[in-house]
Amino acid sequence: MRDLDIQALVFDVFGTVVDWRKSIARQASVFGARHKVVANWDQFADDWRAGYHSGMTKVNSGEDEWKIVDQIHRERLDLLLKKYKFPEIEEDETAEFNRSWHRLDGWPDSTKGLMRLKSRYVIASLSNGNVALLTNMAKYADLPWDAVLSSELAGKYKTHPWAYQRNVQLLGLEPKQVMLVAAHNGDLRGAMTAGLRTALVTRPHEFGDSKIPDLTPDSDFDYFATDFNDLADQLGCPQTLVNKEQAVGLLLII
Repeated sequence: MRDLDIQALVFDVFGTVVDWRKSIARQASVFGARHKVVANWDQFADDWRAGYHSGMTKVNSGEDEWKIVDQIHRERLDLLLKKYKFPEIEEDETAEFNRSWHRLDGWPDSTKGLMRLKSRYVIASLSNGNVALLTNMAKYADLPWDAVLSSELAGKYKTHPWAYQRNVQLLGLEPKQVMLVAAHNGDLRGAMTAGLRTALVTRPHEFGDSKIPDLTPDSDFDYFATDFNDLADQLGCPQTLVNKEQAVGLLLII
């Protein structure tokens, strides 16, 4: 049934809404073939992702000045092109390859599940990805956000409390009226600390065989679901939506 205290759902994106690992490996394999480089492209994706976490940690600690995720990805990519022995590549082509993170595929349930949730709640991203990246990704993967929210708007990366609190403010709501939906226990614990409601949605294939994902809650989260459709069922959202206009109509009626 509908949780009347919740007015908006905000979503972690990388891993929760989109399959970053498979999407990056696919694009990297094409890029590598173009330059006659043979590699384990799943590992390449993992190596690239590793720079994302370390880069944000340095920013939040004050070791580095503020930089958006596109910059963090590019700094890591420059190192990886040398590590994987790529030849010299023109700047325009390297910059375009760095935008691979703007072109990530959603999980099979993502668009339909988000549309169902949108019929009852305001839905928005709340990702460490920068606004331009998330906007382009939404167009690419058909993610029907009501708003694109990002840690960029707070000047702090999750799991810093201000990354959650500032974006809640931008929605004109109180933390208790907003629920973070994420596939990662650490993100959800950060949201709990900031006063938000929480829902763990499992993504068992996020890391392939390289890492065990979070398949069970490690804290007292409000909801636990196997995918977005399961969460929509638990929240009493309609089973079937004909189109986006119908979803908007339902939101206005409610």
